Amino acid sequence: QVQLVESGGGLVQPGGSLKLSCVLSGRSATSVALGWFRQAPGKEREFVSIISWLGERTYYSESVKGRFTVSRDNAINTLYLQMNSLKIEDTGVYYCAATAHSDYRDVRNYNYWGQGTQVTVSS
Repeated sequence: QVQLVESGGGLVQPGGSLKLSCVLSGRSATSVALGWFRQAPGKEREFVSIISWLGERTYYSESVKGRFTVSRDNAINTLYLQMNSLKIEDTGVYYCAATAHSDYRDVRNYNYWGQGTQVTVSS
């Protein structure tokens, strides 16, 4: 059974940084593409970033491009999201997700989800 467990969330001031981690178990990391999504209070869950199986391709939403960096270490089945220059609007629950679908760029194909980690950006 595939499991994804996020960590690293917390409270940070605007302009600060956080690094999220997500550990995958139950499946080899090289068999899935991985991604980060987030959900702000009262809003729908939205795409943040995705990374291909071996990490050679990455994609970001326009709202985080240039500030966030996604990476993965398949040797330890771990996905990361380095978040810099955080803004108040980055507040939300951040979810790690995985897909074995060949069309990993279609976010509708992500069918394995973690429980989420809270990120709060506030002064």
